[in-house]
Amino acid sequence: MRSALTAGVVVAVASVLAGGILLITARSLLLADIQDAADDRSDQVTAAVASGDATALRFALREDSWGSLVQIIDADGTVTARRATSRTPLTALRPAVGATAYEKSTAYWIQATGVRAPAGERTVLVAVSLEFVRYGSNAILTALLVGLPILAAAVGVAVFFFVGRTLRPVEAMRGRAASITATSLHARLPVPIAEDEIAALARTMNTMLERIERSAAAQRRFVADASHELRSPLTTIHANADLLAAANLGETPARAVRRIHDESRRMARLVDDLLLLARSDDQELLVRRDDVDLDDLLYAARERVVVERPDLVVEGAIDPVRVTGDPDRLARLLRNLTDNTLRYARSTVTLSLTAGDGAAEIVVGNDGPPIAAEDRERVFGRFIRLDDSRSRESGGTGLGLAIAREIVEAHGGSIDVLDLRHGAALRVRLPTAGGSGEQRARGHTRTDMS
Repeated sequence: MRSALTAGVVVAVASVLAGGILLITARSLLLADIQDAADDRSDQVTAAVASGDATALRFALREDSWGSLVQIIDADGTVTARRATSRTPLTALRPAVGATAYEKSTAYWIQATGVRAPAGERTVLVAVSLEFVRYGSNAILTALLVGLPILAAAVGVAVFFFVGRTLRPVEAMRGRAASITATSLHARLPVPIAEDEIAALARTMNTMLERIERSAAAQRRFVADASHELRSPLTTIHANADLLAAANLGETPARAVRRIHDESRRMARLVDDLLLLARSDDQELLVRRDDVDLDDLLYAARERVVVERPDLVVEGAIDPVRVTGDPDRLARLLRNLTDNTLRYARSTVTLSLTAGDGAAEIVVGNDGPPIAAEDRERVFGRFIRLDDSRSRESGGTGLGLAIAREIVEAHGGSIDVLDLRHGAALRVRLPTAGGSGEQRARGHTRTDMS
């Protein structure tokens, strides 16, 4: 639309300028033609007057194609011969013999020429109508006033149509490009049929996407293969650490064995996390579709928090809710969320489950430091640690919340950070079984945990 309006304005301005030049030029040309006609007519009549031949004078005074008026005036100002409707002189011009004078009135171009006739001095007046000039000028002006808006509108419509037609493939490419994510790198931009620059751009972009897809696939294969290869030696290390722990070792070797055992277990969790993310990137994060009592998983998570951190107070209410999903994946989701919240909890942990509007809502939070607004999306990235000074002994790899998001999205839900002034909390929304917010009353009542 902007291109069409701009083109219309440019054409209108250019047409006004060109029309003005055309009008001025046309008026000049028409006036020059009238002046030439007046000169020719004056020369013919002047020659007849100077000769004194009455027949030649009658011939010279005949009507011409321009409809010019002719008067012959003597020295006293009397019209002695004429080709005009009036005996009143056309002008007061009285040039000397052999001289010519000109005058332009509103209706005529008048030329006066002094001539010596056998009967004495005479003045020959020739008047040519300016009607042709006015008619031509009015015709051009009318054509400009009528044609200019039509021309500007036609150009604007044409530009709108052709630019829109040209940009339609660009919009299709933009829409497809906006939908391509890390999990849909196999998608390609539509290539227009026309062999033009836009088609060349689409092919170039598709080639780039193909290279990115190959690179991403190679990276995922590397992660998956490396994780698979690491499982076996880690299992061996862990098993040997268990054997050494069962032996009667001294305090110092036993402490080293325990450290090896803890590190191998942490490494095994990291490998499992990497494998899960690699499957997710390859769209292989498949989930079962079973009926899951989500409140049972929340109770299990609460019990784990109570056992592992007896120094913390667990708050929140758990309603009986059933969802459709993979119980193992959902248990992993809750474990990752609770592990994350335990790292930052000071004295209180919140675990709650409610249902409504066809969705189950889980809130896992603590009374630790809040998550800044600029980090509420970044926190779900991979290998993201908001507290860079946190030690390795805390057990965090920066993958827990990334995996949580993958699990939630695989179940058709969403996860976000609640806006709290004090403390931090993560909220998970999952569609309930049947999508109708169905709740399961199994004798559970709303439970306040403290």
